[in-house]
Amino acid sequence: MARAEFAFRHRFRVRWSETDAQGVVFNARYLDYADVAITEYWRETKLRERADGAPLEFHVKKATVTWFAPILPDEMIDVMARTIATGRTSMTQTVEIHGARDDGSEDLRATVDLVSVHVDLETHRPISLPDWIAPAFAEFDAKAKLLAPL
Repeated sequence: MARAEFAFRHRFRVRWSETDAQGVVFNARYLDYADVAITEYWRETKLRERADGAPLEFHVKKATVTWFAPILPDEMIDVMARTIATGRTSMTQTVEIHGARDDGSEDLRATVDLVSVHVDLETHRPISLPDWIAPAFAEFDAKAKLLAPL
């Protein structure tokens, strides 16, 4: 996706400890970065506040990382997230990791696609998504069309 298709962006600096002997970000860290992106995306969409105290727990069922270019120590990166599908008990969200840019140019380093299942924490079995989840994410993600390029 193009950067302009994301209403959510979070910028941070790569720490030295996140890199490996090759001098690039260690591959397992891409999932850490996706977790940061999804956490901040949910915070921005006010997901927990909308739940009004109701249980809202998810397990990641599937995570797919696609690598395009290395990320270096001390580099600023942008992680972007959006919801691309919702089902009865699960949702699919995509995270893109880019080199930080303010001019709207593309610098895609990796994508992470996550399928998360809404679960009952006592049984760890899937339960239906609340009816308001899909519209909440769709409403937030639609803002991308209204924003100037990041």
